[in-house]
Amino acid sequence: MATTPEGKVKAKVKAALKTLPLSFQHWPVQTGMGSPILDCIACINGRYIAIETKAAGKHPTPRQHMLIEQIEQAGGWAYVIDGDVSIAAMVEDLKCL
Repeated sequence: MATTPEGKVKAKVKAALKTLPLSFQHWPVQTGMGSPILDCIACINGRYIAIETKAAGKHPTPRQHMLIEQIEQAGGWAYVIDGDVSIAAMVEDLKCL
């Protein structure tokens, strides 16, 4: 089965999160039921983290931007990840927790 460009980014994010101590990650499958959410919800050392993965050069939708703002206003951290550079920056941030 072929992997999409976004799927490749998701696989790299999953692997990167596994390297962090005290980490949990959940990748919900959106079915149209319930509330919308970003691609990944994680708990890293007690901190709520949400991650939206994108293929290189792609951007979040207006709905995803709204969710990112709500998460950050509530004190959580939200990331938009589109490749190796943003994965590395996220991991460096999360190592500080």
